[in-house]
Amino acid sequence: MKKLFVSILFAIDGLRYAFTSEKNFKIELSVALIVICMGLLLSFSYAEWLIVLLNIGAVLSAEIFNTAIEKACDFVADSLHPLIKIIKDTAAGAVLVTGIIAAICGVLIFGKHIIILFQTV
Repeated sequence: MKKLFVSILFAIDGLRYAFTSEKNFKIELSVALIVICMGLLLSFSYAEWLIVLLNIGAVLSAEIFNTAIEKACDFVADSLHPLIKIIKDTAAGAVLVTGIIAAICGVLIFGKHIIILFQTV
């Protein structure tokens, strides 16, 4: 049980690092909070909440993985080796793909609610 608790503390340290040092993580977390507030206002369905929360988790996780990969690369190489560039660029690309998919899901979900909202006005 003690090992689990220590592991959770390490994970919290990682989240704290991402929040305090990574601008993109702060932006993505802010967007996630806005989306959650809007979902509450628009009364998302159970399925919509699942999609939104899975996308939020995927984007934030991708950003944290990207940060870890970048820091590992910085530790291994002082200068920008061509392979290090590829590693960093592909990790950033994974975040981009995740963000684009999340944005598309958001447009589909929010779009439906906005259309319904304007039809009732």
